[in-house]
Amino acid sequence: MAVNALFITTILFMALGLVLLEECRFLIPYRGLLTGPYARPIGLFAAALFLNIFTAVHVLCRKVFLKDTGRKLAHLEKQLRTDASVSPELAERLQD
Repeated sequence: MAVNALFITTILFMALGLVLLEECRFLIPYRGLLTGPYARPIGLFAAALFLNIFTAVHVLCRKVFLKDTGRKLAHLEKQLRTDASVSPELAERLQD
């Protein structure tokens, strides 16, 4: 789940960076002035933004993809306990 969230976050972060590069073309002549003294604060801000986006995507993925998991697992356990089991191997492990 975290790998998927990391992948989605990376895609979103790169898209945001490309949009930002397109919108801030007027800053190209001042690249040296900005990257020198402000490289560390820009990097820290980018890292914090990446972490916040990752957290939001991770929480969203958990809400969407793990919806009703307990109910589904209870249904699977009921199926395994009956004679008409989905998997005989899982039913044997459950009885042990």
